[in-house]
This record gives sequence, structure tokens and C-alpha cells, in this order.
Amino acid sequence: MSPRQSAAVYRRRRIVVLGIIIVLLALLIVLVWALVGRGASGGDPKPVPTTSSTPSPTASVPPAAPDPSADASPDPAATTPGPTSTAGAGPVPCTAAEVQVTAVADHDSYSADENPKLSISLTNNSGKDCTMNVGTTTQAFTITSGSDTWWRSTDCQQTPSDAIQTIKAGATITSSNPVVWDRTRSSVDTCEATDRQRAPGGGAAYRLTVSIGGFQSTNPVQFLLN
Repeated sequence: MSPRQSAAVYRRRRIVVLGIIIVLLALLIVLVWALVGRGASGGDPKPVPTTSSTPSPTASVPPAAPDPSADASPDPAATTPGPTSTAGAGPVPCTAAEVQVTAVADHDSYSADENPKLSISLTNNSGKDCTMNVGTTTQAFTITSGSDTWWRSTDCQQTPSDAIQTIKAGATITSSNPVVWDRTRSSVDTCEATDRQRAPGGGAAYRLTVSIGGFQSTNPVQFLLN
């Protein structure tokens, strides 16, 4: 039978075992900290690729702020091509120097039962097309005998209208619907009268002048009433 160990021996053994456990724990803690520190300071410095669908910051870079010294309004001359004299230019309004206005009567002499039919002829003497209003709102026919004005188309004109016409360079156009003079004296006060004074016949001479758009006919046209 082995001798019985004292309580002091057991205490010493417990202290030794506890010390060994504490040392092992300390070593384990040191080893863990060393591994953690190594992972934080070592390894590949490049960023790890990610499969996140979130766009990178450069994918939504805001536009640069405008230069405060620059004008915010675009320069029309710098962005819009200016018109040229040869491309896309349409006819321009006619001038009196370009268009010759001529009074036209359908006959030189009229019988007692025949009414004169009066028209306007326009000739573009320029080298380019031009436009003008040839409607009845711009037309005026005047018939005189000596110094006496017998008739004006504007005295009793009804429902005048506008008509913009392009006159080709060098072309001549004539009004399609003649104005008929009923051989009576006109007045704004007698438009509805049925007993207006009739113009004398028997070979009496009358003269026709016209204007259109403010352009006056160059020469009066003379005709006779029988």
C-alpha cells in the first residue's frame, strides 16, 4: 500500500495544472492576434472584384458646372447658318421700278349699245420673280373726258378681295375678269340709282387710267363712244 500524499502536494499539483492552462490560453490569444494583424497588413493591395450591380461612382458623374464667365445663351450666329442670296430665297415683293402697269380696253371704239370692258396688264421688267397683291382691293379704274372724271371703279365697289400673284421675270399677266363700265357717271351717293347720267356718245373720246397696289399705269388708253 502506497503512502498517502498530503493535502499540500495536491494543492501544488492543482496550481501547476492551472498555470499550464493559463500559459496555453495566453499563447493561443497571442497566436490569434498575430494572424489577425498579418491579414490586415499583408496580402494583395488591389481591390477585390465585386459582382454588385451598384454602378461605380464614375458611372454617374454630374456634368461640369458652367463657366460663370461664359454667356448662357447660345450665339444664333454661331449655331444657325445665315440665309444665302441663292438658296431657299423665294420671290420678293414687286416694286414700281420693276413692274409696268398698263390700262387695257377691249376696243378702240364702241357702238351705242356696247359697254367697254376694262382690264389691267402687268409686265415684270426685272430679272427676278416678284409678288404683288393683284386683288380687287388694290385695283382702281378711272375714266375721264377732258378734265371731267366720269367714273371710278372704287365708288361702288362690292366685296373686294385680295390675291397674291407671283409674276415671273420678263412675264406679262392680264386680269382675267374685265371690269365693265355701264357708260354712266359714278358717285358713292348714286350706287343704287337707276337714273344715273349717261356718258355722251356720238364719237366722244374718253380716257382710261388704272392703278394697282399703288402702281400707276404709264399712259392712259383712249377710246370712243358712239
